[in-house]
Amino acid sequence: MDHPSGRMLELLSLLATGVPRTGADLTARLGVSPRTLRRDVERLRQLGYRVESARGTGGCYRLPAGQGLPPLLLSQEEAVATAVGLRHSAAAYGADGPGAADSALRKLEAALPARLRRPVEALTAASTVPSAPSPGGDLGVVEQLATAARLHSRVRFHYTSREGAAGPRRAEPHRLLLQEHRWYVLAWDEDRADWRSFRVDRIGGLRVPGTTFAPRPLPREYTQPFAPREPEGAVLFLAPVETVAERLTARAGVLEPAGADRCRYVTGADDWDWLAGALAAVGLPYRIEGPPELVHATRRLAARAAAAS
Repeated sequence: MDHPSGRMLELLSLLATGVPRTGADLTARLGVSPRTLRRDVERLRQLGYRVESARGTGGCYRLPAGQGLPPLLLSQEEAVATAVGLRHSAAAYGADGPGAADSALRKLEAALPARLRRPVEALTAASTVPSAPSPGGDLGVVEQLATAARLHSRVRFHYTSREGAAGPRRAEPHRLLLQEHRWYVLAWDEDRADWRSFRVDRIGGLRVPGTTFAPRPLPREYTQPFAPREPEGAVLFLAPVETVAERLTARAGVLEPAGADRCRYVTGADDWDWLAGALAAVGLPYRIEGPPELVHATRRLAARAAAAS
């Protein structure tokens, strides 16, 4: 590359990876002499980039972290992948108004040459962005939780459950997961003495009081990257599986024998009140094994039935 400005940008891009580069490697990649390389490195230093160097045989150059964001030289594939990713991210979080992904996308698209805009527009036009049913969560809260998890700092917040019940929580955050446009935090719930996954968009009034905790060993089901688990309803019917199968209308779950004259039904539910009614409609004796949400919904149903009689 003959033009000094373009050559320095390429040099900066090579050094920005943080990996030490030998002088021989850099001169070969840039197609310049060792003297020209030294001159370009000195120009970068004059521009404020703290390029470190080690002299002698096997000497190398590197750009330490914390130098600010240098100009990026992206290949066509990298530029297209970045623009498409930002456009999908901006669309997924569009319910919150213009955000970081949207502003970054506008800056990138303004800088793209015409030859790169066409494949970006074609890819985004031919693909579908899943719409988020609700905001994914304040990224400021996500950042606070991530920092607390890294530093093993306890957190305090108000949490609204899926049933709408709100209350204070004390937790030890372990890690974060982004799934289906929603952020979740896996944490040890100090009040319930158990592991819980909290949806970040349901967290309010987050505080980090400054006290730390010793990390707890994860249970086996969380040793792999965790997926937020919605509670499952488990019911033991005191009747044969064939009899229950004929009457059960809520067939989204699994019905299996649990003995000669009983069977177990396990299912997830978006509406516990609806599931409570479907179970009662079977007309056979049963025992609820969990979760508490299904127990409460069944009690509410029984109370309404008693009040109506």
